[in-house]
Amino acid sequence: MLLKLIIFLFPWKLKRWFLVRIFGFDIDRSARIGLAWIYPKHLRMGKEARIDHFTVAIHLDSIELGDFATIGRSNWITGHPGGSKKHFVHQTDRRPQLLVGEHSAITKRHYLDCTNEIRVGRFVTIAGHRSEILTHSIDVLAGRQDSKPIEIGDYCFIGTRCIVLGGARLPSQSVLAAGAVLTRAFEASFSLYGGVPARLLKAIPKEAQYFHRTAGFVR
Repeated sequence: MLLKLIIFLFPWKLKRWFLVRIFGFDIDRSARIGLAWIYPKHLRMGKEARIDHFTVAIHLDSIELGDFATIGRSNWITGHPGGSKKHFVHQTDRRPQLLVGEHSAITKRHYLDCTNEIRVGRFVTIAGHRSEILTHSIDVLAGRQDSKPIEIGDYCFIGTRCIVLGGARLPSQSVLAAGAVLTRAFEASFSLYGGVPARLLKAIPKEAQYFHRTAGFVR
């Protein structure tokens, strides 16, 4: 813990050296971590990937950021590590990890519970602030904690203050409206989903330019 605290305060070049050499992380030379507490068991950051100030990521087996993927300021990313002998012992294949595709962005002040896998596709924007993506809950019938993975497809847009629950899937080229609660897996792409619980509201034209970007940043 003392070593982690010291590394936290280092300038980036020295911090990267320690994270790669001591912790075995795979961090591209062009990637960058700000004043953030990022200590999963494994970390991989691609070309120009970035994690901004005051983000915390702990108790995960793995975080992987594709090229140009970003995690913004003040996000809280946590989970329950694999191999627990107390919780989730019935889920031997559980993967507590966050996978973020190339050119995707998680903006700021979001909460991600990666007790099970959260997979974010390419060119995705988790926008606004204070959305919650929660992979675990209590199975009332079985009387135990349970978890399910969450999948967000390519070229998706998630509005502010959304809630996404375990087992949910947002199809590629889709929009989740602000304040929506996504509780299950959907299949129709080029669609707007919204409401509590979320449902398919309407189709979105396939010509919408957001779905054809070649760079993640939206001007």
